[in-house]
Amino acid sequence: MISPSSSKTHPRSLSVRNHDRDLAGLTYVYPVLSRRAGGVSVGINLNPNNACNWHCAYCQVPGLVRGKAPEIDLVRLEDELRGFLADLVHGDWMQRFVPEETRVIRDVAFSGNGEPTSAAVFPEAVELVVRLCTEFGLAETVPVRLITNGSLLAQARVQAGIRRLGEAGGEVWFKVDAGTPEAMARINGVQLEPDSVARNLARCAALCATWVQTCMFRWDGAVPSEAEIDAYLGLLEQAGVSKLQGVLLYGIARQSMQPEAAHLSPLTTDELQAIASRIEKKGLTVRVSP
Repeated sequence: MISPSSSKTHPRSLSVRNHDRDLAGLTYVYPVLSRRAGGVSVGINLNPNNACNWHCAYCQVPGLVRGKAPEIDLVRLEDELRGFLADLVHGDWMQRFVPEETRVIRDVAFSGNGEPTSAAVFPEAVELVVRLCTEFGLAETVPVRLITNGSLLAQARVQAGIRRLGEAGGEVWFKVDAGTPEAMARINGVQLEPDSVARNLARCAALCATWVQTCMFRWDGAVPSEAEIDAYLGLLEQAGVSKLQGVLLYGIARQSMQPEAAHLSPLTTDELQAIASRIEKKGLTVRVSP
């Protein structure tokens, strides 16, 4: 069995500002201290090749390349996750590496270094993670989450994985950073029509509890314009506000590793709160993480 005790490196202490996927020395499993989740998140990285079909300007993945997830070794994934959960639940991993006030498991999250739904075995990976969470007595208290750009929702296998996530009481955090094609191209590095994003968001919300995950920041010193925020809100309305759990609105807390990093700077807390107020007026719950 592969476990943290046999891994090549250990973190001194988890921090919200360090989401290094290699901290536990494993291929697919990595722990982070999530400011949005509010505790320890057990990450599942199905993109150890640093490949993604998007290129977000604020992405912290070094050496990011265009592409999809590699072939996934499900046996290794199960071995790593079982070993890590054993140390987390039954061992002293929390005491060794996590600040006392945040020693709580908040979720097991498909995230990592690219788009997780691009893995050919995504639905099988979801089933595996759900089964192990049940095995370790976490199913009732620790949700399984998917953090996704939602671009592959039209594919049947992706829908199957998200449907299983919904059946297990999990959540999807669906990325929507902008509401116009121009802003999506600049921020996410993709050519998309807002209508297609809204359709995929609605599909996702019909299969599993879905939060919209939105990063907002200054670009070359300029805050998002009124027109850009209006377009963003229009996209959410088109998807169906009543179908969504709410919006996770956050700013930049860690350095981008992309060439666009020089254009980015954080919004103030007050600026983020002002945007949150506009979202709330549409009837959505908003959680703000500066």
